[in-house]
Amino acid sequence: MSIVILSPNWLGDAMFALPAIRDVRRHFAGRPLTIAARPSIAPVFRAVPGVDHIKVLEPGKEATQIEADIGILFPNSFRSAWILKRAGVRERWGYGSDFRRLLLTRAVRRPKRRVAFPEYYSNLVRGLGIKTGPLAAELKPAPVTRAAALKLLQGRGWNAERPLVGIAPGAAFGHAKRWLPGRFVELSKSLADEGGVTCVLLGRSEDRDAVLEGAPVMVPPGATAQGPARLIDLIGVTDLTMLMGVLSYCSVVVANDSGALHLAGALGVKAVGIYGPTDERYSAPITPYEDAHSISTLSENVFCRPCFLADCPIDHRCMKRIPTERVYDAVRRFLQESPA
Repeated sequence: MSIVILSPNWLGDAMFALPAIRDVRRHFAGRPLTIAARPSIAPVFRAVPGVDHIKVLEPGKEATQIEADIGILFPNSFRSAWILKRAGVRERWGYGSDFRRLLLTRAVRRPKRRVAFPEYYSNLVRGLGIKTGPLAAELKPAPVTRAAALKLLQGRGWNAERPLVGIAPGAAFGHAKRWLPGRFVELSKSLADEGGVTCVLLGRSEDRDAVLEGAPVMVPPGATAQGPARLIDLIGVTDLTMLMGVLSYCSVVVANDSGALHLAGALGVKAVGIYGPTDERYSAPITPYEDAHSISTLSENVFCRPCFLADCPIDHRCMKRIPTERVYDAVRRFLQESPA
């Protein structure tokens, strides 16, 4: 008997699903477990303990790529259930949502009240009769991944004697989730000048505009005659696998509510998450630990949040009212603590 899990479609959601994946793995011990995922997030599952196979789903060909006796659907869409039906998967389990109940052989009712995203996935597998454990999970990048990341960082001037702070200024689904671009640069400069750390900018090529606004005050990149690099710019340089490797060397990561933040959390890296239109009560990162001592979420109590909008229709006050000094202090507190 083989099992396939259809992964959530976005990186942050995939991280939220890790506890449920762990529980499915334990329940079906000894049975082959495959994770089927979009190309954009499939590589992350190479770092998930207990996954036997990873199926990278090609758009339009998904039904021909999946073979299993049992399929567990983490996405809520009708299309995902239809893919399993067309693939001939005999047992199709998932939430009975989006008019797809007739396509499922076992349907679980969605929670009546709003729950945190990790609990949402755990509730699903619990409804399938699978015992669930703590909402904690971890990623373990391969040694070759860490070695490649270290080579990249050292090649850009990082001296491992200086703490490395990851700065991830991007966020998907519009600009409302982004802290002000210039403040990320101010933060990087303050940490490098006053904190004695090296900051590494991380993100996709599309995130470049999230830092350009503050470029004139950016500290010089690369090693200098005076010493190692204070700022390393890796935006657009790393793929998902390399990003995991680089994050694993960071002492602290600062990010918006984004895939990078949740990736750092699952890696066990201390992280400062900046929240605006989204709600940290439901989407705080999960970590390998059963408490949240390695995560600090910062937000501002304004009347309009959480609005969950992609773009702010007024003045973006939820983000504008979070000053650079507040984020700097949160990072410094983590740097002063013993390693997680």
